[in-house]
Amino acid sequence: MAENENLAEPEAEREDSAYSLNPQAVARIIYAVDVGDRDLLLQEMADLHPADIADLLEQINAFDRRRLIELYHTDFDGDVLSELDDALRQEVIGLLPPEVLADAVRDLESDDVVDLVEDLEDHEQEAILSALEAGDRIAVQQSLTYPDYSAGRLMQREVVMAPEHWNVGEAIDYLRDQDDLPDQFYHIILVDPRLRPVGNVTLGKLMASRREVLLRDLVEETFHVIPVAQDEADVAYAFNQYHLISAPVVDADERLVGVITIDDAMAVLDEEHEEDILRLAGVGEGSLADRVLDTTRRRFPWLAVNLVTAILASMVIAQFEAAIAQIVALAVLMPIVASMGGNAGTQSLTVAVRAIATKDLTGANVWRFIRREVLVGLVNGVIFAVVMGIVGVVWFGGPELGYVIGAAMVINLVVAGLAGTVIPVLLERVGIDPALASGAFVTTVTDVVGFFAFLGLAAVVLL
Repeated sequence: MAENENLAEPEAEREDSAYSLNPQAVARIIYAVDVGDRDLLLQEMADLHPADIADLLEQINAFDRRRLIELYHTDFDGDVLSELDDALRQEVIGLLPPEVLADAVRDLESDDVVDLVEDLEDHEQEAILSALEAGDRIAVQQSLTYPDYSAGRLMQREVVMAPEHWNVGEAIDYLRDQDDLPDQFYHIILVDPRLRPVGNVTLGKLMASRREVLLRDLVEETFHVIPVAQDEADVAYAFNQYHLISAPVVDADERLVGVITIDDAMAVLDEEHEEDILRLAGVGEGSLADRVLDTTRRRFPWLAVNLVTAILASMVIAQFEAAIAQIVALAVLMPIVASMGGNAGTQSLTVAVRAIATKDLTGANVWRFIRREVLVGLVNGVIFAVVMGIVGVVWFGGPELGYVIGAAMVINLVVAGLAGTVIPVLLERVGIDPALASGAFVTTVTDVVGFFAFLGLAAVVLL
């Protein structure tokens, strides 16, 4: 098989890069899969980070993905599953033999196991949970009882804690005697006799202090406790707002049940940002691995909404057929007014949605924000009204048309600034995601107002 001329080994030279999964590396890996050379495959993938392997599995097609996993499977790292896109993870799990899957998940932290199994079918969850030790299995099952997208789902159960009355020497001796410390941790959490967290001590301060120093004298000034039912978006906000590295999670009785670390919180923050961007574009959540039908089903509703809004705008235009028939220039110029309003509305909308997501836009400053965006629309409207007024005079030889399009431009840009801020605020107040629904409403408002203002003024002034 190796002699097949279609399987010639890639001659591309290796490239030194901070990102090791370059096209040449992918070609060499696929070549190893094509010739069935496991040793070569292991050699090519030896230096790849689990995130790079996950990227590789997402980039190649389903046929090559299945062959790669079959050839590589006994060396499959559970961290790869944690890095995979949700849409692809279930497929990869289905391709792994049960014993390989069990080995892959056994060394994962509890929060990674929860993230892995929460979207699987019951029998698939059982296959993974049965591979865990009894204590780890119970911890994961308890985490799964918490609400979706809550701190309880995000936290890891492996916690490093110490009584608040210990000194540095006692804490160091305790850590040295432990065989199952988390792979990564940043703090020792101090707890009272009722197991309630009372402070954090960083490892740096611990190692830099004398043995007789009390741990309570080393606690950080910034200490934030996360309720187990708190929404993960609020958790990510707290980490970003207060510059946290890790934070203890407590149950309803304020007892320590887990810890959330900065890597998990920032992953949530990235997901929230990505989700907002996709929803503003009306495409929802998705990935490159999604099937055509799934992607079509996700995008169709918002295209349908856009069709309805376009029909509404067309109905406004239809009311001025006579004016357009007499003055052909109106048909030439009216898209300019609507387009400028749409762009201005999108600018205000994007700023507003982002400010709502980061909690910078609140009831205390909402009117100041709306006033600013309306004034920005007014100033820009006046500037572009002058420009389009001159264009109208030069292009069509008379000042009247310039006055009309200039006035319509001012009106539509002011309305665009108002709609781009008020609509997402109102949607957020009634519990609707402003990133998901605002775009269609803002576009409708700017199109309808733009056409009505321009054509209405033209009908009054020019006819």
